[in-house]
Amino acid sequence: MFIVMRKDLVKVMCVLQWPLGSVVAQGSHAAVAAIWKYREDARVKEYTDNIESMHKVVLSTKNEASLLKMAENLKQKSIPYYLWTEQPENTPTCLATVPVMRSDLGDALKQCSLFR
Repeated sequence: MFIVMRKDLVKVMCVLQWPLGSVVAQGSHAAVAAIWKYREDARVKEYTDNIESMHKVVLSTKNEASLLKMAENLKQKSIPYYLWTEQPENTPTCLATVPVMRSDLGDALKQCSLFR
């Protein structure tokens, strides 16, 4: 499963100044939402049948525009994902894919790096 977080939300980046815990919560929201929305997908069933071996990769992207670009890339490759939009701010904060192999992504998330 891949989770893509906006780096500009983190407090130390001084743009929107969200606490790190709030940013982590956004990723959690997106991951749970993706699993729930696509719960009938065979990949999700296999993933949740083996909870002791779940694997997630948390990536970062620089801002809202780049996050929306990643969402469009995934859509073009027919990879199911959930774009989490925080309310009431109506701010897209992150997205999570269904459990997929890195090779299935192709270049859909090529602009992302590991979240640090």
